[in-house]
Amino acid sequence: MYPGRHTVQNTHKPAFIMAATGLTVTYGDLEQRSNRLAHLLRGQGLKRLDHFSVFMENNHRFIESCVAGERTGLYYTCINSFLTAQEVAYIVNNSESQVMVTSASRLAVAQQALLDCPRVKLCLVVDADSALPASDSNSGLVWRDFSEAVANFPGTPVSDESLGNAMLYSSGTTGRPKGVLRPLEDQPPSSLMPLFSFLNKLWHCEENMVYLSPAPLYHSAPLANVSLVIRNGGTAIIMEHFDPKQYLMLIERYRVTHSQLVPTMFSRMLKLPDAERHQFDLSSLKIAIHAAAPCPAIVKDQMIAWWGPIIHEYYGATEGLGFAACDSAEWLAHRGTVGRVLFGELSILDEQMQPVPKGQSGEVWFRSGAAFEYFNDSARTAESRSADGTMSTVGDMGYVDDDGFLYLTDRSTFMIISGGVNIYPQECENLLVTHPKVADAAVFGIPNEDFGEEVKAVIEPVAGVAPSAELAQELMAFCAQHLAHMKCPRSIDFTEQLPRLPTGKLYKRVLRDAYWAGHKTRIV
Repeated sequence: MYPGRHTVQNTHKPAFIMAATGLTVTYGDLEQRSNRLAHLLRGQGLKRLDHFSVFMENNHRFIESCVAGERTGLYYTCINSFLTAQEVAYIVNNSESQVMVTSASRLAVAQQALLDCPRVKLCLVVDADSALPASDSNSGLVWRDFSEAVANFPGTPVSDESLGNAMLYSSGTTGRPKGVLRPLEDQPPSSLMPLFSFLNKLWHCEENMVYLSPAPLYHSAPLANVSLVIRNGGTAIIMEHFDPKQYLMLIERYRVTHSQLVPTMFSRMLKLPDAERHQFDLSSLKIAIHAAAPCPAIVKDQMIAWWGPIIHEYYGATEGLGFAACDSAEWLAHRGTVGRVLFGELSILDEQMQPVPKGQSGEVWFRSGAAFEYFNDSARTAESRSADGTMSTVGDMGYVDDDGFLYLTDRSTFMIISGGVNIYPQECENLLVTHPKVADAAVFGIPNEDFGEEVKAVIEPVAGVAPSAELAQELMAFCAQHLAHMKCPRSIDFTEQLPRLPTGKLYKRVLRDAYWAGHKTRIV
């Protein structure tokens, strides 16, 4: 997110605008604000390649927190703002963060989480509107209001600026999130890593673009896109949360040229009354990109009919293994595709790691387009790679047609994508089996018209416990006490015995397939 030369050329130009309030931060403001935080981090003892965390909703301090990391050679971890204290604590500890930036609205969760994070010695609270927690002399943790903490630091760059980067967390099949670490060369913050040079072209970034960001900035794609907007000298409009009518209004108000969405947002806009859908001037929009989840064909047809052939799609992962992409014309000629591979070398392999014929489904592997490892987790880094270490996978299944276009058909890991959010069910399964009334549990995704998929649990009660609606509610409430809401089942069914193989492995596919009857693939 380094603003670079734009701080001189475009000092008074908005770098970003908060959609709900209109609060505007210019390039000059962003330069000074991010420098002050950079000095604070250095003063706290953080040196190149150290880590800090950002745990808050979209707000006016989020971007400068990331810029400060990007200009000091630090890894900054943006944490999902809906996680529970236990989940936050795991990521803070695993990332080896020494400082946390949070907000007043997330203060209670942050306070609970940091009780279990002895490495963190400073927590900055944005917009603290009440008394902060008392500093802890035993742990050494100090709580400070963000504005007051940075106020006396200089607005000029630190003397040892170097390129930093986000280290975001990608969920795993074992339920524990994994930090995606990219190697950082000691180079100026104006440098652009190869992956981001590719994304800059893929997303058609340009100077003077006006980008509308409707998604949480803790997700990798929205964060990367806003970063590239600022590096190109454009203006980002940051929505605090997505509202379909407000989104359309903002396009008209700010003459938005670029945006990136998830298919659920398309569906929400399409469901608006016609009078609301068509009351705004959308003619400024040059490109609308969607990713993160498969888009139902009928939704995409309707969006292209409404907005014209400006709808672009790409397929990739936080790990940056490889990317496929297609524009509207290519998708219409290859309905259902996620695009042709543009970054990384694709292989479709069977269970014996042998190539499958074109048109036949297998696991999607990439000879990695960008170097990465899972932070402090060599075992799971190895699990994601082929035996010779040359290829990596995130567990998607698919095939390639005669023209080289990739289609996804399933997920080998049973990952659920709901509203563009990746959910791995093992974490919920592991929790449910600790409940005294549960003998066994299976969690997987089932079709949901709005979100693509929703979380379903099938429970085998312990002997003597009868299935009931009351038990289902009890178990859902139990999940909600320990897991972020998006990971919790939206409904629960019961069975006398879950299908397990003689080895003890849960044969989940036979359960899930019953809910997907009538669908050509198991991906919506």
